[in-house]
Amino acid sequence: MAEDLMKRRTWNWLSPALGREMGLGCWGHFGKPVLLFSTAAADFLDYERFKMMVVLRPLIEAGRIKVYSCDSISGDGWLSREAPPHHKTALQARFDRYLLSELLPFIADDCGGTRGLVATGSSLGAYNAVTAACKHPEWFDLVIAMSGTYRFERWIGEHRDQDYYFNQPLYFLPGLEGPALEALREVRFLIATGTGRWEAPDESRQLAALLQDKGVPTQLELWGKDADHDWPTWRTMLPLFLDRCLD
Repeated sequence: MAEDLMKRRTWNWLSPALGREMGLGCWGHFGKPVLLFSTAAADFLDYERFKMMVVLRPLIEAGRIKVYSCDSISGDGWLSREAPPHHKTALQARFDRYLLSELLPFIADDCGGTRGLVATGSSLGAYNAVTAACKHPEWFDLVIAMSGTYRFERWIGEHRDQDYYFNQPLYFLPGLEGPALEALREVRFLIATGTGRWEAPDESRQLAALLQDKGVPTQLELWGKDADHDWPTWRTMLPLFLDRCLD
């Protein structure tokens, strides 16, 4: 039975919002749905490839979590050396439409109509998890953002447009008010980062301060200089935080 619980299910479909094939993987059959946003330009198998499912296995086998992982579009967006800034911001806006109109309803249907997902990811995956929950809090009740990358000036320079503004929490959170803010206050955020090699802890500090200033329940967790921006850190963080937050 344990082996069956860890057997990966996969789906691929041509996304109307993105005009490209998008993949989705799932591990487990019961428990809290956890959506992993891939880091960098990775595909939906990257977390499995880097042994994240090995460390999550006890939680999956115990029926506490059911894990989904989706493809990233950042290789053609933020990280592309050829794409102009307006293409990058427009692609991110289309990714948001994909989440709202395709991916999140699909996961809810696969979970018997359940919402209240956990959004999580590392690096650019953390940015996508935070952005998704801040824009669509009705779908989530917990965000675990690890080693987040939240400032994109190095990829788009001084370019600013509506697509960037509404998909960049550091920009739109200060102006968030009314029912949208009230809904966001129902979501818990755990913003975690190391302070070792390749980390940018100031970005996580800035995001956590913005959320806290808005009255959103937010915990900032800073790990030491032995915690690098790398898979060993994230494989330690995620099972620990899920075990703690889902008690």
